[in-house]
Amino acid sequence: MTPAELSRTVLRTVRRAVEADELSLSVPELPEQILVQRPPRPGCGDYATNVALKLAGPAGRPPRQVAEILRRHLAHAPGIARVDIAEPGFLNITLDAVTHADLVRAVRQRGPAYGHGEGLRDVRVTVVSADPQEARATVVAEAANRLLRAGGAQEGPPEPAKPQPVAARFDELMRTLGPDATRWALLRPPSGDVPLPDPAVHLTQRASNPLFRVRYAHARTRALLRNAHDLGVEPAPGEYRHPAETDLLGLIADFPRVVDAAARHRAPDRVARHAERTADAFFRFHDECPVLPKGDEKPSAVHGARLALAEASGTVLANGLTLLGISAPDHL
Repeated sequence: MTPAELSRTVLRTVRRAVEADELSLSVPELPEQILVQRPPRPGCGDYATNVALKLAGPAGRPPRQVAEILRRHLAHAPGIARVDIAEPGFLNITLDAVTHADLVRAVRQRGPAYGHGEGLRDVRVTVVSADPQEARATVVAEAANRLLRAGGAQEGPPEPAKPQPVAARFDELMRTLGPDATRWALLRPPSGDVPLPDPAVHLTQRASNPLFRVRYAHARTRALLRNAHDLGVEPAPGEYRHPAETDLLGLIADFPRVVDAAARHRAPDRVARHAERTADAFFRFHDECPVLPKGDEKPSAVHGARLALAEASGTVLANGLTLLGISAPDHL
Protein backbone atom coordinates (compact mmCIF):
# COMPACT_ATOMS: atom_id res chain seq x y z
CA MET A 1 0.00 0.00 0.00
CA THR A 2 1.50 3.32 -1.08
CA PRO A 3 1.00 6.56 0.89
CA ALA A 4 -1.47 7.72 -1.77
CA GLU A 5 -3.49 4.51 -1.42
CA LEU A 6 -3.44 4.80 2.37
CA SER A 7 -4.54 8.43 2.12
CA ARG A 8 -7.55 7.37 0.05
CA THR A 9 -8.32 4.60 2.57
CA VAL A 10 -8.35 7.10 5.44
CA LEU A 11 -10.52 9.47 3.40
CA ARG A 12 -13.04 6.69 2.74
CA THR A 13 -13.03 5.97 6.49
CA VAL A 14 -13.93 9.58 7.26
CA ARG A 15 -16.80 9.48 4.78
CA ARG A 16 -18.11 6.21 6.19
CA ALA A 17 -18.08 7.69 9.70
CA VAL A 18 -20.08 10.66 8.45
CA GLU A 19 -22.57 8.44 6.60
CA ALA A 20 -23.03 6.41 9.80
CA ASP A 21 -23.76 9.64 11.75
CA GLU A 22 -20.74 9.04 13.97
CA LEU A 23 -19.26 12.36 12.85
CA SER A 24 -21.29 15.46 12.09
CA LEU A 25 -19.63 17.13 9.14
CA SER A 26 -21.18 19.02 6.25
CA VAL A 27 -20.04 18.40 2.69
CA PRO A 28 -17.83 21.54 2.59
CA GLU A 29 -16.16 20.41 5.81
CA LEU A 30 -15.10 17.05 4.37
CA PRO A 31 -11.43 17.04 3.37
CA GLU A 32 -10.57 16.55 -0.30
CA GLN A 33 -7.37 14.71 0.59
CA ILE A 34 -5.65 13.50 3.75
CA LEU A 35 -1.96 13.75 4.54
CA VAL A 36 -0.23 10.59 5.71
CA GLN A 37 3.48 10.65 6.41
CA ARG A 38 6.27 8.76 8.08
CA PRO A 39 6.16 9.22 11.87
CA PRO A 40 9.01 11.24 13.38
CA ARG A 41 10.16 8.41 15.68
CA PRO A 42 10.60 4.64 15.24
CA GLY A 43 8.01 2.44 16.93
CA CYS A 44 5.07 4.67 15.99
CA GLY A 45 3.76 2.57 13.12
CA ASP A 46 4.46 2.84 9.43
CA TYR A 47 2.47 6.04 8.85
CA ALA A 48 0.80 8.77 10.89
CA THR A 49 -1.99 11.23 10.14
CA ASN A 50 -3.35 14.24 11.97
CA VAL A 51 -6.78 14.04 10.32
CA ALA A 52 -8.58 13.70 13.68
CA LEU A 53 -7.07 17.00 14.87
CA LYS A 54 -8.18 18.68 11.63
CA LEU A 55 -11.76 17.41 11.95
CA ALA A 56 -12.21 17.93 15.69
CA GLY A 57 -13.30 21.57 15.41
CA PRO A 58 -15.84 21.14 12.58
CA ALA A 59 -17.19 17.94 14.20
CA GLY A 60 -17.54 19.57 17.63
CA ARG A 61 -15.66 16.76 19.37
CA PRO A 62 -12.30 16.41 21.14
CA PRO A 63 -9.55 15.15 18.80
CA ARG A 64 -9.18 11.94 20.81
CA GLN A 65 -12.86 11.05 20.30
CA VAL A 66 -12.61 11.68 16.56
CA ALA A 67 -9.46 9.57 16.44
CA GLU A 68 -11.18 6.69 18.24
CA ILE A 69 -14.10 6.73 15.80
CA LEU A 70 -11.74 6.63 12.83
CA ARG A 71 -9.51 4.03 14.49
CA ARG A 72 -12.39 1.55 14.78
CA HIS A 73 -13.11 1.81 11.06
CA LEU A 74 -9.50 1.84 9.92
CA ALA A 75 -8.54 -1.20 11.99
CA HIS A 76 -10.71 -3.38 9.72
CA ALA A 77 -9.50 -1.93 6.40
CA PRO A 78 -7.61 -4.33 4.10
CA GLY A 79 -3.85 -4.00 4.36
CA ILE A 80 -3.85 -2.44 7.83
CA ALA A 81 -2.59 -4.51 10.74
CA ARG A 82 -3.00 -2.05 13.61
CA VAL A 83 -4.05 1.52 14.37
CA ASP A 84 -2.91 3.27 17.56
CA ILE A 85 -3.78 6.70 18.92
CA ALA A 86 -1.11 9.10 20.15
CA GLU A 87 -1.95 12.27 22.05
CA PRO A 88 -3.56 14.59 21.35
CA GLY A 89 -5.23 12.59 18.56
CA PHE A 90 -2.73 11.34 15.98
CA LEU A 91 -3.46 8.04 14.28
CA ASN A 92 -0.40 5.76 13.94
CA ILE A 93 -1.02 3.13 11.28
CA THR A 94 0.87 -0.15 10.90
CA LEU A 95 0.51 -2.01 7.60
CA ASP A 96 0.29 -5.79 7.52
CA ALA A 97 3.09 -8.02 6.29
CA VAL A 98 1.24 -8.99 3.10
CA THR A 99 1.00 -5.33 2.14
CA HIS A 100 4.73 -4.92 2.63
CA ALA A 101 5.43 -7.95 0.45
CA ASP A 102 3.07 -6.64 -2.23
CA LEU A 103 4.98 -3.35 -2.28
CA VAL A 104 8.29 -5.14 -2.84
CA ARG A 105 6.70 -7.22 -5.61
CA ALA A 106 5.38 -4.05 -7.25
CA VAL A 107 8.78 -2.37 -7.20
CA ARG A 108 10.47 -5.45 -8.64
CA GLN A 109 7.82 -5.70 -11.34
CA ARG A 110 7.96 -2.05 -12.40
CA GLY A 111 11.73 -1.71 -12.13
CA PRO A 112 12.97 1.49 -13.80
CA ALA A 113 9.37 2.73 -14.12
CA TYR A 114 8.72 2.63 -10.36
CA GLY A 115 8.00 6.18 -9.21
CA HIS A 116 6.67 7.22 -12.61
CA GLY A 117 2.96 7.87 -12.94
CA GLU A 118 0.24 9.82 -14.65
CA GLY A 119 -0.59 12.24 -11.86
CA LEU A 120 0.60 15.22 -13.92
CA ARG A 121 -1.02 14.30 -17.22
CA ASP A 122 -3.07 17.54 -17.16
CA VAL A 123 0.00 19.70 -16.52
CA ARG A 124 1.02 21.62 -19.63
CA VAL A 125 4.13 23.45 -18.39
CA THR A 126 7.71 22.57 -19.23
CA VAL A 127 10.55 24.19 -17.30
CA VAL A 128 13.39 25.52 -19.44
CA SER A 129 16.41 27.76 -18.94
CA ALA A 130 16.97 30.68 -21.27
CA ASP A 131 20.73 30.84 -20.65
CA PRO A 132 22.64 27.57 -21.18
CA GLN A 133 25.68 29.08 -19.46
CA GLU A 134 23.74 29.73 -16.24
CA ALA A 135 24.88 26.47 -14.71
CA ARG A 136 22.38 25.91 -11.96
CA ALA A 137 19.31 27.03 -13.88
CA THR A 138 20.30 24.69 -16.70
CA VAL A 139 20.72 21.66 -14.42
CA VAL A 140 17.53 22.39 -12.45
CA ALA A 141 15.58 22.81 -15.69
CA GLU A 142 16.84 19.49 -17.06
CA ALA A 143 15.94 17.65 -13.84
CA ALA A 144 12.56 19.35 -13.58
CA ASN A 145 11.75 18.34 -17.15
CA ARG A 146 12.63 14.73 -16.39
CA LEU A 147 10.42 14.79 -13.29
CA LEU A 148 7.53 16.32 -15.21
CA ARG A 149 7.81 13.69 -17.93
CA ALA A 150 7.96 10.96 -15.28
CA GLY A 151 4.67 12.27 -13.94
CA GLY A 152 3.04 12.23 -17.37
CA ALA A 153 3.11 16.01 -17.97
CA GLN A 154 2.60 17.28 -21.49
CA GLU A 155 4.68 19.77 -23.43
CA GLY A 156 3.48 23.31 -22.91
CA PRO A 157 4.53 26.95 -22.59
CA PRO A 158 8.01 27.52 -21.19
CA GLU A 159 8.56 28.47 -17.58
CA PRO A 160 12.07 29.67 -16.64
CA ALA A 161 13.93 27.99 -13.80
CA LYS A 162 15.02 30.62 -11.27
CA PRO A 163 17.17 29.04 -8.54
CA GLN A 164 19.90 30.96 -6.76
CA PRO A 165 22.80 31.05 -9.23
CA VAL A 166 26.21 29.55 -8.62
CA ALA A 167 29.35 31.62 -9.12
CA ALA A 168 30.87 29.36 -11.75
CA ARG A 169 30.32 28.49 -15.39
CA PHE A 170 28.77 25.15 -16.27
CA ASP A 171 31.77 24.02 -18.31
CA GLU A 172 34.12 24.94 -15.46
CA LEU A 173 32.13 22.88 -12.98
CA MET A 174 32.02 19.93 -15.36
CA ARG A 175 35.80 19.99 -15.70
CA THR A 176 36.31 20.28 -11.93
CA LEU A 177 33.64 17.93 -10.58
CA GLY A 178 32.53 15.80 -13.53
CA PRO A 179 28.91 15.42 -14.62
CA ASP A 180 27.52 13.45 -11.65
CA ALA A 181 28.99 15.53 -8.83
CA THR A 182 28.18 18.75 -10.69
CA ARG A 183 24.51 17.84 -10.93
CA TRP A 184 24.36 16.69 -7.30
CA ALA A 185 26.08 19.84 -6.04
CA LEU A 186 23.63 22.07 -7.92
CA LEU A 187 20.46 20.03 -7.35
CA ARG A 188 20.79 18.93 -3.72
CA PRO A 189 20.33 22.37 -2.07
CA PRO A 190 16.82 23.88 -2.19
CA SER A 191 16.49 26.44 -4.98
CA GLY A 192 16.62 29.35 -2.53
CA ASP A 193 20.00 28.26 -1.14
CA VAL A 194 23.34 29.04 -2.76
CA PRO A 195 25.18 25.81 -3.65
CA LEU A 196 28.82 25.26 -2.70
CA PRO A 197 30.38 23.05 -5.40
CA ASP A 198 33.49 22.17 -3.39
CA PRO A 199 35.50 19.22 -4.81
CA ALA A 200 36.68 18.36 -1.30
CA VAL A 201 33.05 17.68 -0.38
CA HIS A 202 31.57 16.23 -3.54
CA LEU A 203 34.42 14.05 -4.81
CA THR A 204 35.54 12.38 -1.60
CA GLN A 205 34.70 8.68 -1.35
CA ARG A 206 33.60 8.49 2.25
CA ALA A 207 30.34 8.50 4.22
CA SER A 208 30.50 12.26 4.81
CA ASN A 209 29.77 12.75 1.09
CA PRO A 210 25.99 12.27 0.56
CA LEU A 211 26.37 11.49 -3.16
CA PHE A 212 28.95 8.81 -2.46
CA ARG A 213 26.73 7.38 0.29
CA VAL A 214 23.73 7.14 -2.04
CA ARG A 215 25.68 5.60 -4.91
CA TYR A 216 27.51 3.22 -2.58
CA ALA A 217 24.19 2.05 -1.11
CA HIS A 218 22.95 1.30 -4.63
CA ALA A 219 26.17 -0.53 -5.53
CA ARG A 220 25.90 -2.54 -2.31
CA THR A 221 22.39 -3.75 -3.22
CA ARG A 222 23.73 -4.98 -6.55
CA ALA A 223 26.68 -6.71 -4.86
CA LEU A 224 24.24 -8.50 -2.55
CA LEU A 225 22.32 -9.79 -5.58
CA ARG A 226 25.51 -11.06 -7.21
CA ASN A 227 26.69 -12.77 -4.02
CA ALA A 228 23.26 -14.22 -3.38
CA HIS A 229 23.21 -15.77 -6.82
CA ASP A 230 26.50 -17.51 -6.05
CA LEU A 231 24.98 -18.86 -2.81
CA GLY A 232 21.76 -20.02 -4.46
CA VAL A 233 19.57 -17.40 -2.74
CA GLU A 234 16.80 -15.92 -4.85
CA PRO A 235 14.80 -12.75 -4.04
CA ALA A 236 11.33 -13.66 -2.78
CA PRO A 237 9.20 -11.05 -0.95
CA GLY A 238 7.99 -12.29 2.42
CA GLU A 239 7.29 -11.03 5.93
CA TYR A 240 8.92 -7.84 7.17
CA ARG A 241 8.67 -7.16 10.89
CA HIS A 242 11.97 -5.66 12.00
CA PRO A 243 11.84 -1.85 12.50
CA ALA A 244 14.78 -1.42 10.13
CA GLU A 245 12.81 -3.29 7.46
CA THR A 246 9.58 -1.34 7.94
CA ASP A 247 11.38 2.02 8.04
CA LEU A 248 13.02 1.21 4.72
CA LEU A 249 9.73 -0.01 3.27
CA GLY A 250 8.09 3.27 4.22
CA LEU A 251 10.65 5.23 2.23
CA ILE A 252 10.28 2.90 -0.75
CA ALA A 253 6.52 3.33 -0.66
CA ASP A 254 6.88 7.11 -0.41
CA PHE A 255 9.07 7.43 -3.50
CA PRO A 256 6.23 7.96 -6.05
CA ARG A 257 4.75 10.74 -3.89
CA VAL A 258 8.15 12.42 -3.59
CA VAL A 259 8.64 12.32 -7.37
CA ASP A 260 5.17 13.78 -7.92
CA ALA A 261 5.74 16.58 -5.39
CA ALA A 262 9.20 17.34 -6.78
CA ALA A 263 7.72 17.70 -10.27
CA ARG A 264 4.81 19.87 -9.16
CA HIS A 265 7.06 22.24 -7.23
CA ARG A 266 9.96 22.08 -9.73
CA ALA A 267 12.09 20.96 -6.76
CA PRO A 268 14.56 18.19 -7.68
CA ASP A 269 16.20 18.64 -4.27
CA ARG A 270 13.30 16.66 -2.79
CA VAL A 271 14.36 13.60 -4.78
CA ALA A 272 17.97 14.06 -3.68
CA ARG A 273 17.01 14.28 0.00
CA HIS A 274 14.78 11.22 -0.33
CA ALA A 275 17.69 9.30 -1.85
CA GLU A 276 19.85 10.24 1.13
CA ARG A 277 17.22 9.04 3.60
CA THR A 278 16.74 5.83 1.65
CA ALA A 279 20.47 5.15 1.60
CA ASP A 280 20.74 5.73 5.35
CA ALA A 281 17.76 3.46 6.01
CA PHE A 282 19.26 0.79 3.74
CA PHE A 283 22.55 0.81 5.63
CA ARG A 284 20.70 0.42 8.93
CA PHE A 285 18.72 -2.49 7.46
CA HIS A 286 21.93 -3.96 6.05
CA ASP A 287 23.64 -3.83 9.45
CA GLU A 288 20.72 -5.06 11.58
CA CYS A 289 19.08 -7.59 9.24
CA PRO A 290 21.69 -9.84 7.55
CA VAL A 291 20.65 -10.41 3.96
CA LEU A 292 22.88 -13.41 3.22
CA PRO A 293 23.55 -16.56 5.26
CA LYS A 294 26.80 -16.58 7.21
CA GLY A 295 29.24 -19.45 7.63
CA ASP A 296 27.42 -22.81 7.62
CA GLU A 297 23.99 -21.16 7.88
CA LYS A 298 21.50 -22.51 5.34
CA PRO A 299 19.58 -20.09 3.07
CA SER A 300 16.06 -19.50 4.33
CA ALA A 301 12.89 -17.65 3.39
CA VAL A 302 14.09 -14.76 5.58
CA HIS A 303 17.17 -14.33 3.40
CA GLY A 304 15.07 -14.38 0.23
CA ALA A 305 12.70 -11.76 1.63
CA ARG A 306 15.53 -9.50 2.73
CA LEU A 307 17.27 -9.89 -0.61
CA ALA A 308 14.08 -8.80 -2.38
CA LEU A 309 13.89 -5.76 -0.10
CA ALA A 310 17.52 -4.92 -0.85
CA GLU A 311 16.80 -5.21 -4.57
CA ALA A 312 13.79 -2.88 -4.25
CA SER A 313 15.93 -0.40 -2.32
CA GLY A 314 18.49 -0.38 -5.10
CA THR A 315 15.76 0.21 -7.66
CA VAL A 316 14.49 3.27 -5.78
CA LEU A 317 18.01 4.66 -5.40
CA ALA A 318 18.81 4.09 -9.09
CA ASN A 319 15.52 5.61 -10.22
CA GLY A 320 16.03 8.69 -8.05
CA LEU A 321 19.55 9.25 -9.32
CA THR A 322 18.44 8.74 -12.93
CA LEU A 323 15.72 11.37 -12.55
CA LEU A 324 18.42 13.76 -11.37
CA GLY A 325 20.58 12.93 -14.39
CA ILE A 326 23.15 11.12 -12.24
CA SER A 327 24.54 7.68 -12.98
CA ALA A 328 23.98 4.74 -10.61
CA PRO A 329 26.89 2.33 -11.20
CA ASP A 330 26.71 -1.27 -10.02
CA HIS A 331 30.34 -1.10 -8.85
CA LEU A 332 32.16 1.64 -6.93
